[in-house]
Amino acid sequence: MYDRSLEPGATPEAPILIAVMGATGSGKTSFINLASHSNLQVGASLRSCTDEVQLADEFTLDGRHVVLVDTPGFDDTTKSDTDVLRMIADFLATTYENIRKMAGSKLAGVIYVHRISDKRFNGIAGRNFKIFRELCGESNLKNVILATNMWDEVPHEVGKARERELASVFLKPALDKGAQMACHHNTEQSAHDIIRRIMNNHPVILQIQRELVDESKDIANTAAGEAINVELTEEKKRHEAALDQLLEETMRMIEEKNEETRRVLEEERRSLEEVMWIVMEESEEIASQYIQELEWTEMKMQHVEAQARLDREQAEMEHKVQMVLLNDRLQEAEVEAELERLNMEREIRQLEAQLNSSGGNDSSCVIM
Repeated sequence: MYDRSLEPGATPEAPILIAVMGATGSGKTSFINLASHSNLQVGASLRSCTDEVQLADEFTLDGRHVVLVDTPGFDDTTKSDTDVLRMIADFLATTYENIRKMAGSKLAGVIYVHRISDKRFNGIAGRNFKIFRELCGESNLKNVILATNMWDEVPHEVGKARERELASVFLKPALDKGAQMACHHNTEQSAHDIIRRIMNNHPVILQIQRELVDESKDIANTAAGEAINVELTEEKKRHEAALDQLLEETMRMIEEKNEETRRVLEEERRSLEEVMWIVMEESEEIASQYIQELEWTEMKMQHVEAQARLDREQAEMEHKVQMVLLNDRLQEAEVEAELERLNMEREIRQLEAQLNSSGGNDSSCVIM
C-alpha cells in the first residue's frame, strides 16, 4: 500500500493514482518501471512475478505527482482468479474508504495492457477482459486506456491488422463506452504520453468499489465475482462432460473385453478395499488415541483442580491457625497489661500511704 496517501494526515495534493492491469506476462510491470523509474520485479517468462498489488515509486510528470499501481493478472500462475480479485478488490476498497475520509489519492483511471504479439484474442484473454470490465463498470470505461505493447515483436503491418481486429471486434464494446486505444512502443516517452491521457480525467469510483463499500456486498456477489463464478461453473461442466466421456469409453472397453477387464477391475476393487480397510483401521486408531488423549487430559485437569482445592483448604487451615495464635497472643498481652496495671496501682497506693504517714508526723512536731 502507498502509506503516505492512506495516512489520515495526508496533504490535499495527494498523488494521481493510476491502476495498470492486464494478463500475466503482458508487460504491465515493465511499463510501470519504465514510466516511474521503479524496480518492481519483472517476470522473465509468462510465470507471474506480481504476487500482490504493488505501488511503484512516486514520480513527477508535467508538475503532477503520479503513482502507478501494479496488479496480478487473472490468469496468474500461482493464484486463482478469486484470489487475484480479492487482492485487487481489497486495495480498491481501501483506497475508496480513504477517499471518503478525504485522506487518500483518487483513482484517475486504469491502463489495460494487451500484447499485440498475441496471434489471437483467445478465450483466456476474453475471460480476463470480461472480468476487468465488470470490475470497472460500464460507466467508468471512459477512464480506461487499452494499451497495446510489444510492437517490436511483430511486423508493423501485422500489428496494425491485429489492432484493427481488436478495435472492431473484441474491444469494440469497451470502445463504444468511451475507452481509448493507445500504442506503447517500449519507451519512457510513449509510456508518459499514455499516462497524460488519464492524468486530467475526473477521478472515478469503480463499480467494485461501490459494491464493496457503499452496498456492503460480499466479493462473490459483485459483478466481477459473479463473472468469475460463471467461468468456474462452465469449467466444471466441461470437466464433468470429459469425465462422462471417459466413463463411456471405459464401459465400452468393458463390453469389448469383458472377462479380461472384469479380472482387472476385480483386482483393483480388492486393492481398493484393502486400502479402505487400512484407512478405516488408521482412522479408528486415531480416534481411539484421540479419546485416550482426551480422557488423560480430563484426568489431568481433575487432578489439577483437586490439588488446587487441597491447596486452598490448606491455606484456609493455616489462616485459621494463625488467627487462633494471634488471638492467644492478644489475650496474653491483655492479661500482662492488666497485671502490670494492677501492680502500678498497688505501688501508687503504697506511695500515697507512705506520704500520708510521713506528713502526719511532721505536723505533730510543729505543735509541740
